[in-house]
Amino acid sequence: MASTRELKGRISSVHSSQKITGAMKMISSARLRKSENALNNARPYMEQLQNILDHIAAQTCDYQSPLSQERTVQRVAVVIFAANEGLCGAFNLTQYKKLLEILNEYSTQVKSPIQVYPIGRKIVNEVKRTAGVETMEIPEFFEAKQYADGCTALADELIRRFMAKEIDRVDVIYSHYKSMGTQIVTRVQLLPWVPRETNVLSGKEQNTVYIYEPNCEEILETVYPLVIHSIMYRYLLENQTSEQASRILSMQMANDNAIKLLKGLQLEYNKLRQQNITAELMDIVGGSLE
Repeated sequence: MASTRELKGRISSVHSSQKITGAMKMISSARLRKSENALNNARPYMEQLQNILDHIAAQTCDYQSPLSQERTVQRVAVVIFAANEGLCGAFNLTQYKKLLEILNEYSTQVKSPIQVYPIGRKIVNEVKRTAGVETMEIPEFFEAKQYADGCTALADELIRRFMAKEIDRVDVIYSHYKSMGTQIVTRVQLLPWVPRETNVLSGKEQNTVYIYEPNCEEILETVYPLVIHSIMYRYLLENQTSEQASRILSMQMANDNAIKLLKGLQLEYNKLRQQNITAELMDIVGGSLE
């Protein structure tokens, strides 16, 4: 049985850990609000741009961009978004498991190693240790936390390589932020670009008539890269928001566990202290009788 001194030390240690997790929860809450605001502010532009592109590409223009041309898949690139920091539960692990699923799927389809672009320090080492993977360099903007520029640079690199037929398909793994308690690990095909069905568009968007100036081809050649840039940035914002939500939940669970542990330790400490007092009283009473 532990002594009272040992129990006091453990109680003090748990108290300190509880203060740390509480502070981290408050920091993550502030970051979550910031990420949610950035995501909500970016969504209208991204969605409207994508709606325009999907409408034009599906209905009113015969031009097919090289970015949407399907071909036999031999060389695959995967962009995986994860976290730069830990203490966010199973967030990074679930992203990595999704990557393993993709690798297993492509193992029978492609011969060359899958080229993986890991975004987030916590996933880089795992990717490097994975068999059948070629770890690719990412733009330095991510290390400097210039995320918008980083997403644009990465999207331009993937577009260039796809146009040069160095890769035949690009997939993206990220965590879709649905709510504070729900984040869904998602895999999407970035290239070749596949326009959404027109029935996904709103009635107003479906009935919109566009006049092209100078012409349809030049406009789409400009809009396609813009959409891919914005989509890449949206995936990053979704992932960052999901990361903070996951960290808040993890810190809340840690706080709850600390409270339960403190109750048990305090009860054990009180029992042991009461036993020691009782033993001392017995010794006093026994000594006085002698």
